[in-house]
Amino acid sequence: MQSLTRLYNIGRGPSSSHTMGPINAAKDFLEHYPNLHYYQVILFGSLAFTGRGHLTDQAILSVFGQRKVEIIFDYYQDLTHPNTLVFLGFNHPNKLVEYTIYTSIGGGAITRNGHLLSDETDYYPFKNFSAIKAYCADHHIDLPTFVRQFERSANIDIDEYLRHVWKVMKATIKRGLETEGVLPGKLQIKRKAQLLHRISIEKENHEEKKERQIFAYAYAVTEENAAGGEVVTAPTCGSSGVLPAVLYDQQVRCRVPDSKIVEALMVAGVVGITVKQNGSISGAECGCQAEVGVAGAMAAAALAYLGGLNIEQIEYAAEVLIEHHLGLTCDPVLGYVQIPCIERNGVVAVQASSVVLLARHLYGSHRVSFDQMVQTMVETGRDMHVNYRETSIGGLAKTLKPND
Repeated sequence: MQSLTRLYNIGRGPSSSHTMGPINAAKDFLEHYPNLHYYQVILFGSLAFTGRGHLTDQAILSVFGQRKVEIIFDYYQDLTHPNTLVFLGFNHPNKLVEYTIYTSIGGGAITRNGHLLSDETDYYPFKNFSAIKAYCADHHIDLPTFVRQFERSANIDIDEYLRHVWKVMKATIKRGLETEGVLPGKLQIKRKAQLLHRISIEKENHEEKKERQIFAYAYAVTEENAAGGEVVTAPTCGSSGVLPAVLYDQQVRCRVPDSKIVEALMVAGVVGITVKQNGSISGAECGCQAEVGVAGAMAAAALAYLGGLNIEQIEYAAEVLIEHHLGLTCDPVLGYVQIPCIERNGVVAVQASSVVLLARHLYGSHRVSFDQMVQTMVETGRDMHVNYRETSIGGLAKTLKPND
């Protein structure tokens, strides 16, 4: 498994696969061919169907600057990967010099002609969560100790890296809570994080206040993401509100220190990186179960750790969250990461808190392992009709009209 630094990426929204990935592809292509006469970029699959709503074309253009470039949306060719983009470079007078195929595989990671461009080193020599759990049991260590041990072998100061990640997460929440107005795009969605935060402060019911605060924090992050603000992929931009929302609630309400939050990020990261290796974190591949479902599993695992639960209970919490989001569709209206994405982040963040209660008391009776659930999620995603995998031509994206 790769370093957790390959899971928690800092970048600008609204989509890690539709903006961060294509930006990285454009930078890579221009690094090799910076001075050609003319460029073409062809977007396929989900990148074509939802590229405008996800600002994919604008993201690519921002990298090319003043260079002459044409972006083509191809809605017809069905390629192997749903997030495929092809870069073509021409010399004067329009002689093809280079043809490079990229795929955006989620979380900002990309492949070039089938080869992963990010650090491919497996610093964690484990196939799945069961192997990790067995190693921790054999060596009598917890998950944060496990993470530090193997990140250290890569000469990575994972504590320092995750302290910065947490700093960015908190900054995103604070910006979102302070900002009013309307999100960019045709839907004209009003920001609601500040309103939810204000209501939660005014109301006295403890349990309702807790849930409203979590909603407010999740909305704050995902509204910032929808506006193209800086977020942390956890595991993606579209699901970036779940994990920071529950962790910020723990820090504000329960006074959990940064050092403990960093360890919770490690635990959540083990869950996320396991899914990334054995399944998918791309909505275009497996629907929103692979984005907000995985984010919820990461959040549930983090909360279980902060609640003092053992590794068996942490696994159970993560497994239950994904299990009950199997088949969750990715159907953003008009391709914007707004409806149903923002509200969904809040709902799943609150659910993560509830799942920990089950894990605390029922973990000894569960029959399904986390690894089995990841395998089931991938198979479910592959069986899901393409209309429900981030193409905006099915589900809510089809039934809800922009003027409704």
